[in-house]
Amino acid sequence: MRRRKIEEPIVSITHNQSEQQSIIEAINLLPIDEIIKEGDRVVITPNWVKAKPPYTATVVGPETLKKLIQYVKNKKPQKVVIATGSGGDDTQKVFQTVGYNKIIEDEKVEFIDLNYGPYIEMELEDKIIRKTKINRLLEETDVLISFTQLKQHEEATVSASIKNIALGWPPAEVHGFPKKKTGIHEDLHGFIVAMAKKIPIDLAIISLDKTMIGTGPSDGKAVNTEGLIIAATDPVAADAVGARLLGFLPQAVQYIYRLYKEGAGEADPKKMTIKGLTLEEAEKLFSKAAYGQEILLDANSVIKDIHGSQ
Repeated sequence: MRRRKIEEPIVSITHNQSEQQSIIEAINLLPIDEIIKEGDRVVITPNWVKAKPPYTATVVGPETLKKLIQYVKNKKPQKVVIATGSGGDDTQKVFQTVGYNKIIEDEKVEFIDLNYGPYIEMELEDKIIRKTKINRLLEETDVLISFTQLKQHEEATVSASIKNIALGWPPAEVHGFPKKKTGIHEDLHGFIVAMAKKIPIDLAIISLDKTMIGTGPSDGKAVNTEGLIIAATDPVAADAVGARLLGFLPQAVQYIYRLYKEGAGEADPKKMTIKGLTLEEAEKLFSKAAYGQEILLDANSVIKDIHGSQ
C-alpha cells in the first residue's frame, strides 16, 4: 500500500455562507501543493449513496463537486476521475437523478462506476471478508480525495470520509445491493478498518453544510449549517473532528478508535494541527443549528483528551 501524501495530521475547519467557497478556503489551509502535483492522476470519490436530493444530506451537492473538480484541474493533473459505487441505489440512477451527469459532461472528466470491473484482487486484514475484488483504478491512482457529507449512521455511528471510501469502493456486483451479501455488515467496523488500511485517503473533505442526524445514511434529518467544512490530510483526524461535532469522542466510534490505536491516523485533537475555526467555534455553530442551543464537548478553550472527563 502506498502511503498518504502527507502523514502529519493537519485539519482545517472553515465557515462561509457559500459551501463552494468554504471548501476552497479549507483546502488552501492545507499543504495542497504537496498533495496534488502536476501530472498526478487524481480520483475524487463523492458520497452518492442514494438517489435523494442534496438538501436531504444524503449526497454531496453537484455544484460543490463541480467547484472541487475545477480546483483540482487548476493543479494540472494528468487526469481527474470521479469514481464511486452507490450502495443504496444503482450508481447510474444516482448519477442521472441528482444531476451529476451534467457536471461530469461540463467538466469533461472521466467517470467510473466502482460497482463493476475491471478488477484486481485485494487482500484484507478482516476476519470475515479476507479479500475482495476492487476496481483496478486503485492501482492507477496517485491522489485519492474523499468528499462526503457528515452523518450519524445506524450501524457505523458516524459516516464521514473513511466510510465513504470503505463502502464506496467495494463492488456491488460482488457484494450485492446494498453490499450486504458477503458479510460486510456482520462486522461493519472491522471491515471499515481493513479497507482504511488498504486504501489511503490523501485529502478528506467533509461537508456539514447539510449534516444528517438521527437515522443515517439516508433517512435522517438534515441540519443546515451553511458552509461549515472540515478538510484534512489525515482521514482519521478529519472523521474524529466530525464525530466530536456530533457529540462522539473517538472511543464512541469503534473504527475511528481502532485505526487510532493501530497507528493508522490521529484521533486526539491535541496532537493535530487545527487551522481556521477552533473546535469550540465549530461545535457552537453546529449544535445551535442542530439543536437550537450550544452543546459542546470542548468548551472554554479546553479540549477534552481522548477519553473525555467522566
